Order: sequence, then structure tokens, then C-alpha cells
Amino acid sequence: MVIALSSRVRRSSAALSLVVFLSVTTPALVTAAPDAAALFKAGDYAAVASLYRGLDPDGRPSKELSRLALLSYVKLGRPDEALAVYQRLHPAGQAQDPVLLHPIALSVITSRVRDQKEHVRIAAYTALAELGLPETTAILEDGLLDSSVLVRARAAEAIGKAGLAAQSGALRRALDDAMPTVRIAAINALGDVKATDVQRRFIEIGRTEEGPEAVFAYAALYKMGRSDMLADITSAATLPDPEVRMAALGVLGRLKRPASLAVLTQAVYDPNPQVRAFAAGALGEYGHPGGVAPLTHAIGDDMAIVRSVAAGSLGRLGIKENRPLLHALTRDPSPQVRANAVEGLLRLGDASAILLAADLARHPDPSIRGAAAQALGAAKDKQALAVLQQLLQDQQPLPRLMAAKALGKQPAGAVPLLIKGLQDSDEAVRIVAAGSLIHQLAREAPPKRRPSP
Repeated sequence: MVIALSSRVRRSSAALSLVVFLSVTTPALVTAAPDAAALFKAGDYAAVASLYRGLDPDGRPSKELSRLALLSYVKLGRPDEALAVYQRLHPAGQAQDPVLLHPIALSVITSRVRDQKEHVRIAAYTALAELGLPETTAILEDGLLDSSVLVRARAAEAIGKAGLAAQSGALRRALDDAMPTVRIAAINALGDVKATDVQRRFIEIGRTEEGPEAVFAYAALYKMGRSDMLADITSAATLPDPEVRMAALGVLGRLKRPASLAVLTQAVYDPNPQVRAFAAGALGEYGHPGGVAPLTHAIGDDMAIVRSVAAGSLGRLGIKENRPLLHALTRDPSPQVRANAVEGLLRLGDASAILLAADLARHPDPSIRGAAAQALGAAKDKQALAVLQQLLQDQQPLPRLMAAKALGKQPAGAVPLLIKGLQDSDEAVRIVAAGSLIHQLAREAPPKRRPSP
């Protein structure tokens, strides 16, 4: 009798403890999300994060509170903590949420635009240039004031790709930058949008400058309707300065004018190997079947750099009859040439080249492993994901970086790997993975709404 009573007392005590526990914890879980919503709406993101961290570690915050905490970490420029919250909301193997992943990935990039290390800032602005997002306007224009020449150039390029060049006063001021690289990036961006308000400035540059800057000014004027500028660009392709010749060939390849094919063809015989390589690259960008003959000559060049670029261009022409030429180059003494030949074959839909890429992915030189990753960016076969996953775990950062970049070009299935890339030990790899993740999200599941409290 005593034992039975004692047992009932213990059960009643346990039940009472459970009731007390629920009465204490449940209201906190119910009211935390509304409180967090009010704080988030007021812009007090630190308070939202503090509210989230202050919960019982053994408790389970509501999805709404977790979402608000995640977005608050993004606003605070703390993407690592935002990603940790995301992974609790969406454990590995579950469906992903593009609407939440997008701001996390973008924060990985934007939180590094003022990093003390120049190469990290360059990586961040390069990623922004490739994305071309209008919402990053303030950051992009701020980049035009960076101490690094390459950062300023990437910022100018990004302003153009984001569709902001037509209205950007900061980009116009970049035409007075101390460094030609930045001025050229600004000229290209303004030329692409046909900014006629700076047309006189471009005419002046063409008259007074003797280097590559004048060639890009000619190209900008041509895009604005000055067809007579094509003759000046064509003439520049034969000037004594090799840098001017390379600039002119690059412009002619992008403009794709019928009369330019003969100039590009002749340039593969230039005495300067860098110019020959540039000509081979321009022929690939030109994309005309008439480029096959000069590129066939270029793949027999004495210089590996020329053969390498020519191999890639043969693939970009999209002509399947070029496969035998590229298969022959997979036996080239230079591993870089072999990597570019593999990329060319993959562009032509030859999935068997993935095995060749996998072999290069085991090369002792990390730059060649990186080249293998770059080649796999052209693959459309799921087998490429396995090799890229291996390279994403490489001991050296370069192959990991190139693998992260290549994953952004895969048709599907790369998102889980890129989420892992966001946690890489190298800042530049994380930035590249973030840019690729945004590309993948846009391709696989374009966000139709923006997260809001």
C-alpha cells in the first residue's frame, strides 16, 4: 500500500514538473517570434540575434524565429552564423530553401569587400562583377575608391554588368583614374550602354592616347554608331606595340564583324607568342567556322600557351568535326594544353573526356589540378560532379577555388557541394563558392520572393 502510494506520488510529481516546464518554456517560444519580428522591423538586428542566442540551448526555436535570426546575421555581415542557423533549419539531405540561401551567399561575398587582404577583396569584387546584381550598387561604387587597381577595375566592370553604368556618376569619374586598367574598364562599361554623354571624351582619348586605351575608346565609339572606328581598330591590330595589337584583336573578336576574320587569321602568325595566343582566343570568341583553319595552325605552335588557347577556342566554335584535333591534343607534352583540349571536348559534348579530366585531377601540380577543374566547368554530365567533389577537398586552395567556380556552371546537383564550399578554410574559396551558389540558385530555382519578416 505504501509502495503503491509512493509510486503514485512520484508519477504526480513528474506530471507536475512537466506541467511547470511547459508553462515556463512554451510561452517563451510563442512570444519570441513576434518580439523578434518587431525588433527586425525596427532594424535592431543585434537584438534579434541576441534573443535567438538567449534561448535554452536544449530548446527548439520556432522556424520563424530561426528565419529572423538568420536574416539578422546576414544584415550584420555575419554569414557564418547565418549559415549555421540555416543548416539547423535545413539539415543535409533535406530540400534547400533558395530564398534563404541567396542572401547568405551574397553576404559571404559582400562581407569581404573591405578585407585587409587584397586578394580577398579582388575575389569579392570579381564575384560581384560576374553576378551583376543591382542591389549591390553602393558596394560597387565604393569599390571604385579602393587602393587596389584590380579591385577598382572589377568594380567598374561589375557596375556595367549590373546595368548601372548609364546612371553612374562614380563610373564616369573613373575615367580619370590614375591607372589605365581602371579607365579601360570604365570605358568598356560606358561603351556597352552607349553613354553618349561621354562620347567627346572617348574621341579625345582616341586622339591623345597611344596605348590599348585608345583601342577600347574606338570600340566604345563604334558601339555608339561610329562605324568608321572599325578601320582604326583594324589598323591597331598591326601596330608595333604588342599590347595594342592584343587589345585590337580582343575587340575584333568580340565585335564579330565579317571583315575582321582575315585580320584574326593573319594574327596567328604574329612573331610575338602572346599576340598569337590572343589571336587564337579572339577566334574562339568570334565563333565563325572560318576560324578552324587558323586554329588548326595554332595548335601546332611551338609555344604551349598558343596551343592551349587554340585548343579551348576549337571547342568554343561548337563544331563536332573538331573532335579528332582535340583528341590529338590530349596527348600533348604540356598538361595545360591537355587540360584545355579536355575542356574543348567537353564543350562539344564528348563525355568520355571526363575520364581524361579525372586523370589530370590527380596531377602533382596544383595548377594542373585547377585547370582540370576549370575544364570540368564545361561538362554537362553528372559524372563531372564526382571529380569536382574530389577537387573541392584538395589540400591546396587553387584546385578547390577552381572546382567551386566550375560547380556554378553545372546543370544540376551542385548546391549541396557549394554549401560545403561556403565553409572552406580559405576566404577566396568561400567567396567563389558563394558566387557559384547564387548562379546555381538562379538556374535551378529562381527566387520569386525576397525574405521578409
